Amino acid sequence: MTKAVSKRPSKALIHQDNDQLAGMAWGIAHPVRVQILQILCTGDCCGCGQIVDCLPLAQSTVSQHLKILCKSGLVKAEQQGNRTIYSVDRDQLERLKTLVQTFDQVCVC
Repeated sequence: MTKAVSKRPSKALIHQDNDQLAGMAWGIAHPVRVQILQILCTGDCCGCGQIVDCLPLAQSTVSQHLKILCKSGLVKAEQQGNRTIYSVDRDQLERLKTLVQTFDQVCVC
């Protein structure tokens, strides 16, 4: 009798990926952060002021959301003189897609 081969990833891999998935999910856990991510995806990069111009929010609010997106790894911040320029980390966005697909494969409900 042959043993069935599971398509599920190992428990160690699942545990490692869970932390990364949770961090990225935290980054997009607010509708404004999703909207900021969409704004950044449509262009190459933006300063906070350019993002504020697209949203009905105060600069300080947008800045806080950008800080969270950066901590989640989905957005990169680069200092250019006295300005901070934000852009989507496309590699991390692809990683998020992969993690969600893996999560879906693990579910056996």
